Amino acid sequence: MAAALQKTTLFSTLRPRSQMMAAEPRVSHIPRRGYHVDLGDREKALLEEDPALKRFKSCKNSVKRASKIGNALTVLVLAACSYELFAVATMKD
Repeated sequence: MAAALQKTTLFSTLRPRSQMMAAEPRVSHIPRRGYHVDLGDREKALLEEDPALKRFKSCKNSVKRASKIGNALTVLVLAACSYELFAVATMKD
């Protein structure tokens, strides 16, 4: 039994300090999981679907399409810049 305790203390000195602190039990009055609290009237009203914003949902697909076009143009510009850098580097030799 004493050999097992010595082995533990020997290896515990080699562990980083952050692991040693994580291995120790937490002494805290705050539980790890929060208590379940039902939403209030204001939160429920904020989560409901707003009919005034319904007309803007139709532009969701066009925004996604514009984003894809922007990403493609970014890749194209980066490819052109890297090609120019490569061309300049090879022309100097």
